[in-house]
Amino acid sequence: MTPVDAAETARLSEAIEAILRALEVFNRFQGPDLAGRQKSVWQSTLDRPVPQRGAGLDKVLDELTETIIPHGLRVGEPGFSGWMAVAPTTSGTAAALAGTVAGPQRWWIQPFNFLETVALRWLAELLDLPSDLQGTFTSGGSVATLVGLGAARQKALERHGVDPARDGLPPHIRCRIYASEEVHHVVIRAAGVLGLGRRSVASLPADRGQRMDLTELRKALETDRAKGVTPVALVASAGTVNTGAIDPIEEMVELAAEFETWLHVDGAYGLFGKLDPRIAPLYAGLEKADSLVVDPHKWLAAPVGCGAAFVRNRALLGRAFTTEPADYLEGAAWTGEVSSPFDHFGELYHNFNVEQSAPSRGVQVWAVLREIGVEGLRERIVRHNDFARHLASRVKEDRHLELLAEPTLSICCFRYRRPDLGEAELQELNAEIARRLRAEGEYVPSTTRVAGRFAIRPAYINPRTTIAEVDGLADRVREIGDSLVSR
Repeated sequence: MTPVDAAETARLSEAIEAILRALEVFNRFQGPDLAGRQKSVWQSTLDRPVPQRGAGLDKVLDELTETIIPHGLRVGEPGFSGWMAVAPTTSGTAAALAGTVAGPQRWWIQPFNFLETVALRWLAELLDLPSDLQGTFTSGGSVATLVGLGAARQKALERHGVDPARDGLPPHIRCRIYASEEVHHVVIRAAGVLGLGRRSVASLPADRGQRMDLTELRKALETDRAKGVTPVALVASAGTVNTGAIDPIEEMVELAAEFETWLHVDGAYGLFGKLDPRIAPLYAGLEKADSLVVDPHKWLAAPVGCGAAFVRNRALLGRAFTTEPADYLEGAAWTGEVSSPFDHFGELYHNFNVEQSAPSRGVQVWAVLREIGVEGLRERIVRHNDFARHLASRVKEDRHLELLAEPTLSICCFRYRRPDLGEAELQELNAEIARRLRAEGEYVPSTTRVAGRFAIRPAYINPRTTIAEVDGLADRVREIGDSLVSR
């Protein structure tokens, strides 16, 4: 029998110190981003058959520091404003590491378990949500959306005397979820996973401000009611990832009540925007929603893999996601005096989620909010919203730039434009501008379409971004566009 395990279980300080040096260098974002250009180099180093004999910890650390980390994803670079991705700040990173080592499972009597509850309460207080909502951390907005709409499905079918989580979906009941065409596509996937079908999502037209068109929503609800279709949920976007538009939440609350259905608010990106007093009124009615989603790994800059769902009815949520009792879980809990962390499972969330084992996400949110507080986050939100407005002003002042959507939150959609170019040529031109920006790496926005027009789309959620990067992007788009047109 082998006396010791092949894996190293000591030398933690040495290992962490080794990669910390490489991470500190990486976080300086010096020089060009070589991950794409050197793909064949690092792939050939890493793409090996499974090793029959281990190389040892030292070799692992060497490859981490010399090959993997230097070619990592530079979403923390100040000029990065693409998609809804951002590198975590220091406190969340440290908390994630602490949780990996000292709280590797979120169960049992321990601080990492208790901080799940504390952090969820802090998020609710931060966003002024009702205290009776049941919160649960998830791996992100996708799973949080599944949780919220899973509860909505449960309520809608229980009205018909059916328990869908227990017995499955009855074939004789037609269901519908109502969302704007601007809604995030994870809503459509959730409908598929929940057995409702992706085609059960009614994708309704948006108005000129890219918000849910209430006239079209009412028309769809009335038409389906006449056909006997069961409304499962209305989905309001509290900040679309396309343009940052906020659906008319209060009016959708009223429609949900009128048609006896559920209101789900997708605030994965934009719910923290409520902290900006200039746009806080757009969130009116939020406290009446049946379920809400927010992603701390976006604007809060917690480590990726941290989302949260809040649902009004705790018992309903439990019926939708219960794992059913098991002797090795509920049956193993001690009901007497707790003298060991393992005498009780602590604050339990597995019956409100799709995850059984999960990392301690609450400690990450706790760490960030403990560090910067509500005011620190508010200042970030206002600053990033100001960035989008500043860029919009720059665009309006430039005859060769065109604003495609007035910013609501921290997204600004615009493009390079020449009056002598048609739409097809403008799309090709702006796509090439975006490609060159990505290749240069100093300013990296994403792209989208606004009312059918191709747009360059910076989304400001990066704590490291400054006004210099905002102006630099506007300048560079103009310079690249001029250069391309002159040729």
